[in-house]
Amino acid sequence: MAKDIDPVCGMKVSDTSVSSTYNGKTYYFCCDHCKQTFDQNPIKYTR
Repeated sequence: MAKDIDPVCGMKVSDTSVSSTYNGKTYYFCCDHCKQTFDQNPIKYTR
């Protein structure tokens, strides 16, 4: 069962091994590429 939604691509994420923390909140990603995209501009994906 999906735990979270990848904020970059909108995909449901069940494996939470790829994550990043921004402003005290942890975000989970489907792959390293989405994490890197988020890390470059987190404000774009947290509005």
